[in-house]
Amino acid sequence: MPPVAAGVDFLQEPAAVFGLLLMVGALLSGLARRSFLSLTAIFVVAGFVLGQDGLEVLDLDPRSDFVQGLAVVALVLILFRDGLEVEAEMLQKAWHLPFRHLVLAMPLTAVLVALATHTLTDLGWTESFLVGALLSPTDPVLSSIVVTNPRVPRVIRHSLNLESGLNDGLALPAVLAFTAAAESRDDFVWWQFVIQDVAVGAVTGLVVAFVAARVMPRGATLLGGPSAHQKALYALGVAFAAYGVAVVPPEGNGFISVFVAAIAFGIWRPDIRECFETRSEDVLEVVKLGVFLVFGAIFTFDILLEDGWAAVAIAAFTLLLARPVAVFVALAGSTQVGTAGKAFMAWFGPKGVATMTFALFVLGSDVPGANRLVGIAALTVFISIIAHGLTDRPGAEWMARRAGREPEPAGAA
Repeated sequence: MPPVAAGVDFLQEPAAVFGLLLMVGALLSGLARRSFLSLTAIFVVAGFVLGQDGLEVLDLDPRSDFVQGLAVVALVLILFRDGLEVEAEMLQKAWHLPFRHLVLAMPLTAVLVALATHTLTDLGWTESFLVGALLSPTDPVLSSIVVTNPRVPRVIRHSLNLESGLNDGLALPAVLAFTAAAESRDDFVWWQFVIQDVAVGAVTGLVVAFVAARVMPRGATLLGGPSAHQKALYALGVAFAAYGVAVVPPEGNGFISVFVAAIAFGIWRPDIRECFETRSEDVLEVVKLGVFLVFGAIFTFDILLEDGWAAVAIAAFTLLLARPVAVFVALAGSTQVGTAGKAFMAWFGPKGVATMTFALFVLGSDVPGANRLVGIAALTVFISIIAHGLTDRPGAEWMARRAGREPEPAGAA
């Protein structure tokens, strides 16, 4: 076998499977839109069937360079895309509900899940809060009909979409902190983590965004202005530059750098942000589907159910109690949506690609018993894919009918 081909043996089966699934997914996209089996669900199920608990076509080590590299690329792209959505104009128009979701509902969800995990298992508080942090973000991909159906009140769609876009980056520091604490046990010093990872990462992201925003010409020059395609590529370069610059000495956290850089860059250069957003969907979709495929392939029933019925109870608690309680507490007294709208938003907080990608990161760490923690999170994602896939279309229609019969709540406009 030629040396070059021999060096990429580990990619042969994943590449073939991924390519075939992309073709099949494209052919079945119409059917998927009319059923609960979204493309994400198809890729997860396919990964599970072809993985270690199935046909063993995909034999992937979660700690391998391939899986961890995919997790890094996915996180860089997801965090950068999410950070670009934080623009001053959007937040000024309708920021109350998303703000409550992010500042109150998401942390409260993490705390409630941590309490349930600590109560139902023998995991320590650090590990339990890591599970809570993993399960705090939501994912609009698994309920896209909910956030795209124009008959669902705009304030609800906007709130759910903006919440899911921002909570990935906001959950990141908690995931990193609890992972570091679980790895180092008694050696973890929180203020060192804040200075080293958070502060250095954030400052690096701001510096990269500041320089990048001023290097790219804003208008036409003597040589002609940059095209929209060139601006989109430039933004992609900013994302990976922010990550790469942050991990060199003094070694801040690259993911925090990417998220902060995206927020600042999107505000300073809205023209480039728009070019990237309109051209990045296909790249992001491919990366996310790759994460779903790998995620499904590396988990077995032994990992998913290592904690038995306790894991099932934690998953059910997360979806049926923790999220609804957190949302109703966060939105208490709000006049923008009624009780039906609050219940709708309480249910549609699916767990998806952010939880999966964070889980791959934790699996590659030195956290003792990482398989148990990630297994609980993975089981919750699998259940969420089925439950929210079955209910997103009827749920959106129900909310649309309620909105058509009821007057718009005060302040919703």
